[in-house]
Amino acid sequence: MTMAHRRDDVILGVDVGTSGVKVLAMDARGGVVETATAPLTLQTPHPGWAEQDPDAWWAASREAVCTVTSRLGGARVAAIGLSGQMHSSVFLDARGAVVRPALLWCDARTGAECDEITARVGPERLREWTCNAALAGFTLPKILWLRKHEPEAFARTAKVVLAKDYVRYRLTGALATDPSDASGTLLYDVAHDRWSRDMLDAAGLPASLLPSVVASAEISGRVTPDVAADLGLPAGTPVVGGGSDNACAALGVGVAAPGDAAASWGTSGIVLAPTSRPVVDPLLRAHTFRHAVPDTWYVIGVVLSAGAAFAWVRDQLARDLAGLPDADQRLDAEAASVAPGAGGLTFLPYLQGERTPHRDPSARGALVGLTLAH
Repeated sequence: MTMAHRRDDVILGVDVGTSGVKVLAMDARGGVVETATAPLTLQTPHPGWAEQDPDAWWAASREAVCTVTSRLGGARVAAIGLSGQMHSSVFLDARGAVVRPALLWCDARTGAECDEITARVGPERLREWTCNAALAGFTLPKILWLRKHEPEAFARTAKVVLAKDYVRYRLTGALATDPSDASGTLLYDVAHDRWSRDMLDAAGLPASLLPSVVASAEISGRVTPDVAADLGLPAGTPVVGGGSDNACAALGVGVAAPGDAAASWGTSGIVLAPTSRPVVDPLLRAHTFRHAVPDTWYVIGVVLSAGAAFAWVRDQLARDLAGLPDADQRLDAEAASVAPGAGGLTFLPYLQGERTPHRDPSARGALVGLTLAH
C-alpha cells in the first residue's frame, strides 16, 4: 500500500516519556503544527522500584494523538515516528497481552542480577559483546529478575519489548524495535548491529523472546483500520522504526555527527557525544549506544534523577503548591533567590540509585551540610 504525498501532509511524532506521552505534528518544512501531552504517573511499590502500566502508555498515546489529529483541519498524517524511554521492559504473553507492569529504566531492583551477569560473562566480554556494563536499569537484568522472582509471570512471557515498541504494537500489530533502543537492553551487539547470540546463550534465553530490529527510518508496520478510525488517522499510515528518547532528542537538536555534543534535562539528565565507531569507556562508567543516524554511535553519561529530583521536591516538600499551575515557576523563583552554594548545603540526587559516574543501584539521596541557618 502506498500513500500519495500532499502539500499539507504532516508527520506525527509520539514520545513515550516517564512523566507523559508527548505528540507533535510537523510539516514538510520542519515547522511544528500542533502538540499535545498526556500525563503519566510512576509507581514505586518498594524503595528503588519503578513501574508503569503499558496500557497507561497506550491510553495516554491515544489521548494525545486524538487531541492533535482533531486540530489538524485538512492536514493529513502521512507517517508516524516513535521515541521513548530506554530499557523499560514490557512482558507480553503469546496473545500480546501485558503480563505485569513494566519495569522502568530507573528501576534499581536488579543489583544481584547485574552481579550475576558480570560474574558469568566478565567485564571484557561484556565490552566485546555489548559495549556496556551490566546495569540495573538495562533490560536483561530485569528479565533475569522476573525469571528468578516471578517464575509464573516469566513462564507466560513470550516477548519482551520496550516502551515505544509497545505503542508500535498497539498501532500496527507489529513487534519490532530499532538499533538505538535495542542498544540499551544488554542483549544487543552494539558494534555489529544485531542481537547478541553470545549474551542470549550466557543468560539462557531464547532469541524468540526478542522483537525484530528495523532501521530508525524504515517502515516497521502500518496503522490498522480499527486503530486508524479511533485515532483520526488514515488507515495504513506507515510507522517507522523510530529511536530511543536520547537518540531522537540528540537528532532533534542537530547532534548527529562526531564533534557535536548535547546535554539535556528530563526525568533523568544526560550528556551525549556521537562517534563514528563504537567507543567504549575502559572503566564502563559511561554507555555506548547506536544512534538513530546510520553508521553512527554515541557515548552517554546519565544521572538518573534530574527532573525527577525537582518533581520530588515539588510533590513531597512543597505540597502547599500542589495543583497550582505555576508551581514549577514559583519553585524556580525560590531557587533563584538563594545565593550560589546554598550556604554549604549539598543535595545528593540518588533517589533511584545512580548510573554515571557511580555505577551503584543502591546509592541513596541525601541533604548534606544542614545547619540551623538553613
